[in-house]
Amino acid sequence: MPIFMVALSALTAAASAQPGSPASLSLPEMGEPADLSLSPLQEAKIGDEVAAELYRGDYTVEDVELSDYIDSMGWKLAAKGAANPPKFRFFVIGDPRINAFAVPGGIIGINAGLMLHADTESELAGVIGHEQAHVTQRHLARTVNDTRAANLATYAAMLAAIIAGSANPDVIIGALAIGQSVNQQREVNYTRAHEQEADRIGIQTLSAAGYDPEGMASFFSKLEQQSRLYNSQLPDILRTHPVNTSRISEARTRAALLPKPVLKANPEFALMKARTIVLMASTPTAAVDEMGMRLRSDRKSPGNQYGYAFALYKAGRASEALDALAPALAQLPRQTNINLLQAQLLLATGKPGEAIALFEKTTQLNPRSAPAVVLHARALLETGKPLEARQLLLGFDPAHGELSEQHRLLSEASRQLKNIGDAQFEMANYELSRGDLRAALTQVDAGLRLSSLSEQERLRLQSQREQLIARIPRQTLNALARDQRRLGLTR
Repeated sequence: MPIFMVALSALTAAASAQPGSPASLSLPEMGEPADLSLSPLQEAKIGDEVAAELYRGDYTVEDVELSDYIDSMGWKLAAKGAANPPKFRFFVIGDPRINAFAVPGGIIGINAGLMLHADTESELAGVIGHEQAHVTQRHLARTVNDTRAANLATYAAMLAAIIAGSANPDVIIGALAIGQSVNQQREVNYTRAHEQEADRIGIQTLSAAGYDPEGMASFFSKLEQQSRLYNSQLPDILRTHPVNTSRISEARTRAALLPKPVLKANPEFALMKARTIVLMASTPTAAVDEMGMRLRSDRKSPGNQYGYAFALYKAGRASEALDALAPALAQLPRQTNINLLQAQLLLATGKPGEAIALFEKTTQLNPRSAPAVVLHARALLETGKPLEARQLLLGFDPAHGELSEQHRLLSEASRQLKNIGDAQFEMANYELSRGDLRAALTQVDAGLRLSSLSEQERLRLQSQREQLIARIPRQTLNALARDQRRLGLTR
């Protein structure tokens, strides 16, 4: 289903939650003015629907190490931003173009191309901080409320434009002006006012979180230079976030008024940038060629050394990758991502004992690291140790919200242990964590059809089923029931 249709269905559900249409219902002004257009509950519903579509449409780069890096940066910024930040969810979008977007409900999308074109961690953080400000300041709801264009078509058009990453201010204003006689220049100014507010808050957050507050202006300057080269072929981010010399100057002035923290070198940025190059390459061979060229230009860079080794690993050349990784390991012997790659390479080259020992050491040193725990658990499952994998996963408490892969691996561990009821329960949790309620219910029903279930397992699955049914629209339940009857599946 296209993102636009999901946005429309989410907004339809949000509108139906009200006892009347926004255009016809007159309510007293209570709480935030933006609540008259979109309540926080409705925004959360939109966010859930968009997150589910990002997974369903395979728009995301599902890499536990890259995702954890962006999550950690995002929550570090959120902790220094709004007093009560929403439940942010960060997605790396598998698109090489430079873009980012924010959606009500705390969804922040960062294109892989943004990671590829940022020269410093502060530049990347500046964009994330800017997008977070759009969410915390509820710019979409405020815009709709102020334009008096509170209708379903407006919401759907605006959300579709933002997610698609192809809108410019005039397109957004066109959405806002549906059925209305709106002064276009006033609305462009209002949209720019939101951008200025997001700049101001984002720069303050950058400094408070320990990044260079100049990072946002630096990236803006880079985009402005590119815009001169692109002419009509503007990068997507310049259509949704237009920049000019005045905006860059204002950002630099704001940054200059803030304390510039003493920056500590974080090698993880260079490693994750190299990892992104490999993940976004058209083929493993192309990744090897690209990282090989970069390594030849700077052989002392741990990022290039790590990236070349990772590319060789993805190309099935693990023995060569071990040799290629050695210089990076010598420079950064305790760096988590490098150690995790070494452990994977040891496993791939037929050294399971050494690999598991290194995974255990890395996990002990980084007990809150999602990549360390996930990759360790995968290795335990691959080497026939499902009980150890299950114990490791059950003892892990993710630092950044729910971890979908944790449920999937728990399901696999239970399956290897012949505990099929528990495997179905965890697979349902996996689908639920990704927003696919129908798939989650399908997993539960498959579990309930098992004759080998214990009474405790059956009660747990039945409880899970009741909770799911309470959340799934009746129309979806009816369609699922028809499919099950057609396939001859009954509980």
